[in-house]
Amino acid sequence: MSNANVRERSILKVLSRALRLRCPACGVASIARRPFQLRHHCPNCRSLFKREEGFFVGAILANVLTTEFVILAACFVWLILIGSTYEAVLAGLIILGLLFPVAFYHHSWSFWLAFDYLVEGLPKYDKA
Repeated sequence: MSNANVRERSILKVLSRALRLRCPACGVASIARRPFQLRHHCPNCRSLFKREEGFFVGAILANVLTTEFVILAACFVWLILIGSTYEAVLAGLIILGLLFPVAFYHHSWSFWLAFDYLVEGLPKYDKA
C-alpha cells in the first residue's frame, strides 16, 4: 500500500465522512439517495456501496448494539442521576427503543461502510 493511499485512509477523516453520511472513499457524494434508500454506488468515485447479500448484517448489528447502549445509558441517567419514577423511565425507554434505531439507520450503514473501507477498501462499480 502506497504512502498516499495510507494517508487517504486516515481513521479520523473516514469517521468524519461517516458522520456526515458521505462516501468513505472520496467524501463527496452522500450514501443516501433519500430517506431509507441507499445508493448502489458513489456517483463521484464509483465505489460500490451495496454488495453481495448479507454484506450489511454488520450494519444491522451496529444499529442494534448502539441502540442497546443508548437505552442502557438513558436508563442509568433517568434512574440514577435524575431520579425519575420507574414507570416514567420505562415509557421513555420504550419510545427511545422504537425511535433511535430508525433515526440511526443511515449512520449504521455509513459506519459499516467506513469500517469496510478502512479494513479492505471498497470495490469499484463496473457496469459490465
